[in-house]
Amino acid sequence: MILAQNLSYHLQHAGQTLNLLNDISFEIPTGQSVAIVGQSGSGKTTLLGLLAGLDLPTSGQVQVAGQLLSSMDEDARAAFRAQHLGFVFQSFHLIGNLSALENVALPLDLRGQKNSRAQAADFLRQVGLGQRLEHMPSELSGGEQQRVAIARAFASQPAYLLADEPTGNLDANTGAHIIELLFALNAEHGTTLVLVTHEERLAQRCQRQLRLTNGQLLA
Repeated sequence: MILAQNLSYHLQHAGQTLNLLNDISFEIPTGQSVAIVGQSGSGKTTLLGLLAGLDLPTSGQVQVAGQLLSSMDEDARAAFRAQHLGFVFQSFHLIGNLSALENVALPLDLRGQKNSRAQAADFLRQVGLGQRLEHMPSELSGGEQQRVAIARAFASQPAYLLADEPTGNLDANTGAHIIELLFALNAEHGTTLVLVTHEERLAQRCQRQLRLTNGQLLA
């Protein structure tokens, strides 16, 4: 499961302390789908980054699959993500000098999978980019780049998939298709889904919602 205990995250800016998250605790059982919701600036993306070990909390701790993330150094956390987590960034984070196919195949190559390109191509077809395999990120629209990022997260069939506004750059039809893929992954593989979203249709599909306001978790 994912276990967050008394999480707080503070930043110093211009001599002032910004309290982005304050004493948040919850647990997410394996295989559950959870939407993190709240207004802009409420701390949703910050919380998602802490759950993935992209940042470490000012206080409190996060455990994923029984592993305490703060006990690992940066390289160990990256290795842990490579083995267990898929992450969809709101800003895509594609590698500019790699094609769509190469971007999706890269995490599979790092795991030593022999059929990485075939598997990557299959997932790109599932998100509607079968004709764009060799295109570079600069040749793709924002929505297409988002779909490459989603395919990259799906391709390794992770135990945990964390996504920051996964349908935010997509048109309604494509967004609906991606939502179906998310929950198919959840159902078929028992993947734990944690999604930051403003979209009510996506939040309502999840088994549970965590609502943040001003860095605090509402009951």
